[in-house]
Amino acid sequence: MIRKSIRWVAVQSVVGVLVANLGFAAGWSKSSISYRAGDEFHEPANPAEIHKDIYCFTHVSGYQYGQNFVNLDVLQSDSSDAARGGAQGAHEIYVAYSHQLYLGRVLNRDLSFGPVKDVALSTRFDWNSKNTEFAPKVRKIIVGPTLKINVPRGFFDIGFYYYDEKNNNGITGQAVVYDSTYRFALAWGLPFEIGNVPLSFEGFLNHVGEKGKDGFGSDTDPETWTDVFLMVDVGQLAFGEPNSLRAGVGFEYINSKFGSLDGSMGSETTTPLLKVQWQF
Repeated sequence: MIRKSIRWVAVQSVVGVLVANLGFAAGWSKSSISYRAGDEFHEPANPAEIHKDIYCFTHVSGYQYGQNFVNLDVLQSDSSDAARGGAQGAHEIYVAYSHQLYLGRVLNRDLSFGPVKDVALSTRFDWNSKNTEFAPKVRKIIVGPTLKINVPRGFFDIGFYYYDEKNNNGITGQAVVYDSTYRFALAWGLPFEIGNVPLSFEGFLNHVGEKGKDGFGSDTDPETWTDVFLMVDVGQLAFGEPNSLRAGVGFEYINSKFGSLDGSMGSETTTPLLKVQWQF
């Protein structure tokens, strides 16, 4: 039954892409290239503080019945997070695609209530690869309702999702199939001004339930992961070109990374971040 549901989710997502690309009331799109960096990242079973440079491409587009989101991160660690063989720092590629289908628009009904302006059916696929000895190959399917909160500017989403994950354990040489669980998620982008300075408070928070045994046969703990940024619209201030060049500071907090047991070596990250973003 679950497999049938997952197949239906995949079909729904593909249909969403096709509908958007066929130009059904195509509305808007925007893309960005960004760089962010921090010095205090951690990885499970690794006691070291790790510097990472993260290069990112993001694309968001909207059409009559919903929107698409694509994100590609290329992460380069320093030698404290060694690549296979230990000669240099590891690099990782992480890709996420999600689609939101606005149910109020599809059904032509007002689904608003309280602060909620609409309800979306969200579908997300994650894929990664990293060249460490562990050689992770994350594969995630995430589906469920997203509450679209009515805010004066920007967006605020609250999601309650079914979460299914597979991975790889290069040390034991086996695929890892976790138990299905839940994800609770927040995502927001809230522009505001202080005087003549255009700012934006933005980020995400994901909380994933425990998902059975990991690749070593150990129990997993719930995982919490949040990135938060305060961004300045430098393009508007310096060049009179809003929504072009942005820069800011933030932090990343992770507890029980990848479901590793709370308090175990490398399971927690708290690192300040710098971010520069060019939007087009």
